[in-house]
Amino acid sequence: MYKDKKIRVAIAGGTGYTGGELFRILLNHPYVEIVAATTTSSEGTPVASVHRDLLGETYLCFGTGLNNPDVVFLCLGHGISRQFVDTHELSPECHIIDLGNDFRLDGDYAGRHFVYGLCESAREEIKTAHDIANPGCFATAIQLAVLPLAASGLINDEIHVTAITGSTGAGKKPGETTHFSYRSDNISIYKLFTHQHLAEIRQNIAKVGQTAPKVNFVPMRGDFTRGIFASVYTRAAEGMSLEEYRKLYEDYYAGSPFVFHSEEGISMKEVINTNKALVHVELHDGYVHIASCIDNLVKGAAGQAVQNMNLMFGLPEDTGLRLKPSAF
Repeated sequence: MYKDKKIRVAIAGGTGYTGGELFRILLNHPYVEIVAATTTSSEGTPVASVHRDLLGETYLCFGTGLNNPDVVFLCLGHGISRQFVDTHELSPECHIIDLGNDFRLDGDYAGRHFVYGLCESAREEIKTAHDIANPGCFATAIQLAVLPLAASGLINDEIHVTAITGSTGAGKKPGETTHFSYRSDNISIYKLFTHQHLAEIRQNIAKVGQTAPKVNFVPMRGDFTRGIFASVYTRAAEGMSLEEYRKLYEDYYAGSPFVFHSEEGISMKEVINTNKALVHVELHDGYVHIASCIDNLVKGAAGQAVQNMNLMFGLPEDTGLRLKPSAF
């Protein structure tokens, strides 16, 4: 649809980590023109002065106007996207992709309907969507671990999750638990069993086709900057072999350009700086265990948002997202 002209993109709240990732991806997207970047704190400041790695890549400055975009990405922090919709006049044709949590559970607002944008569970719905609620980073990693089970009705017990994330998952604004002297050489638990992503996980699992199970989630802060590694297990289906489980995952993700099942163990560094997700399945003593890893800022945020945009605008899903992996 858009191969003969550029998609006009605006980024609202582009001074943070996810905004920076969007710039890095979209500046190299063959069918995108970034026409505006808005902020409430850095008006008139060059984007490359905030994101120093973009020096020489763009001469765009932050402003307040949107410049009539085809799509606006909202990187505004949780709870602020609804305010943005209320206070900005967007044309009915302008699409919104929200990277916050404002529309993940209730997608109807101000005459718009936000589709939950986990591509691996709602690809066809996303293709015809007008607006998107981008999933959370933990929610993405955990759901990718269990979607094949849910789609086949194979979740018959509680799901247990322990997952660790890098410091960028807490956002750019500094805090006590994101400060280097706290985070370095340190691991800690937070929001034990109460993390905000639990609701969207259970809601989307139910939508995929399985009664929403109880998810016991232990989130952890890691002493690294980016990435999520999730350890997920639940009771295995009686009589189902490891080979059958692995085929289930291979088949479910056969059409995905980014999610891959590995028969060998996986590590987080294998997905950093990419839009990939890796999963690895094992059976042990009546339980099926799934390891899952993503880059929280790419597949868990900006990359997934661009993946959604590609689907919405009729482009190949992986356009602009074949990013160079980093092994060390």
